[in-house]
Amino acid sequence: MNTINKELALPVSDRLLLALTPFISNQAHNAVTINFRDPDYSPQRGGFHPVEIRLEKHAEHWQLCYITDFCYVGYQGQWELVKELDFDFSSGVFQSISGLLVIEAAVEFYPIWEQNFLCYWQELGVFNVSVSPD
Repeated sequence: MNTINKELALPVSDRLLLALTPFISNQAHNAVTINFRDPDYSPQRGGFHPVEIRLEKHAEHWQLCYITDFCYVGYQGQWELVKELDFDFSSGVFQSISGLLVIEAAVEFYPIWEQNFLCYWQELGVFNVSVSPD
């Protein structure tokens, strides 16, 4: 079956789950990592942060494992791409540059992040999307 489990610690919208469904449809593998990249994103120019979403198949349903939003940090040519936000459903933690918290700490923040992400992806079309089956 190609459905994603909706029982999550954060209010993940049906809109996002529905948008992810084509990436798991007819998937022969038990896991898939979806990468969203703005080809123009750089430390100098800015742009839309890269996002990575991992899904794993468990029994008859797919599970949302994590959603990670990356950004560049550093100074004058010493840039590094790091996790800015990590909604780790598998481990039950939310990580930001500020630290590590239980995932429920992001319950009010997550819908804002998701709404922005979906706008960038579906309405503005800023991302190149690639899928890596595992």
